[in-house]
Amino acid sequence: MSLLELQDLGCNYGGQPVVQQLNLHLQAGEIGCLLGASGCGKTTTLRAIAGFEAVHAGEIRLGGETVARPGFTLAPEKRRIGMVFQDYALFPHLTVTDNVLFGIRQQAEAHTLADEMLDLVNLQGLGQRFPHELSGGQQQRVALARALAPRPQLLLLDEPFSNLDVELRRRLSLEVRDILKHRGTSAILVTHDQEEAFAVSDQVGVFKQGRLEQWDTPYNLYHTPKTPYVASFIGQGFFVRGHQGQGQRVTTELGEVQSQAAVATRGAVDVLLRPHSLQHAPDSPVRARVLGAVFQGASILYRLQLPSGAAVEALLSSQQQYTLGSEIGVTLAATPVITFPANR
Repeated sequence: MSLLELQDLGCNYGGQPVVQQLNLHLQAGEIGCLLGASGCGKTTTLRAIAGFEAVHAGEIRLGGETVARPGFTLAPEKRRIGMVFQDYALFPHLTVTDNVLFGIRQQAEAHTLADEMLDLVNLQGLGQRFPHELSGGQQQRVALARALAPRPQLLLLDEPFSNLDVELRRRLSLEVRDILKHRGTSAILVTHDQEEAFAVSDQVGVFKQGRLEQWDTPYNLYHTPKTPYVASFIGQGFFVRGHQGQGQRVTTELGEVQSQAAVATRGAVDVLLRPHSLQHAPDSPVRARVLGAVFQGASILYRLQLPSGAAVEALLSSQQQYTLGSEIGVTLAATPVITFPANR
């Protein structure tokens, strides 16, 4: 069953729409993610789910109960929702154990539960320390333990790893997913980091200017994007112009390629390519000028300009390095591509 349902949700600031006609369902035990650039509406959506923002259209249902609609907002403390903030929001004057105890002091065996939470997040033996005596990753674990202790029916995480270094973010995000799955806790994560979203989430929603472009699995977002925006936003996508005739054959300046599915109308199409779609081919008649390069160890991400002037990217082996301004032969990989009606 759906634990969380957002139906035609709308939120405004100062009379201006920030979130519009948003629909999504999160099943019990799933981890969802709201993904998008700054200012796209994802944090406003999270705050509306938590009860911190009013709803101006549609409704929010949690566990089958309506918790928000225009003119009605169930108080946040009555929603059984846990929250993990970007800045941890720990009480600096309380020990680690007392931070975890904050929301469960009235429960029987509260101290036993706090110890269990600290074991769950691998902070055994640190209960008497204060937040300033911990690393950033440890502080975030304390915040997670505190949010999970009351056994919320839904956990909300607002950019929880953004203050951590890259390697710690990657490791901690996987740990958090394991913890949530182990406890069967449903969660919604807000982030602008695609790698983080894909590593943690079962379902991801891509936002654009207050609207949800697609709510789907990470696999489907990458392989079957429903809109050109999702296609370009996910996986470093870019477009080149092509022409589709009979069947699924598409002609581009890089050569002929097969599309995944025939488009409704023949003629001009925009062909989605990603850096791995292009290959170096010394004998290819198509020559691309090297505009930039980013060394990535085993590979180099090149920014190239095609004869038509279109800019593309290619991820090539670093065994061979090409200088800026030089021209290299390129061709398309044989895999089918995704096409959209041309944006004229």
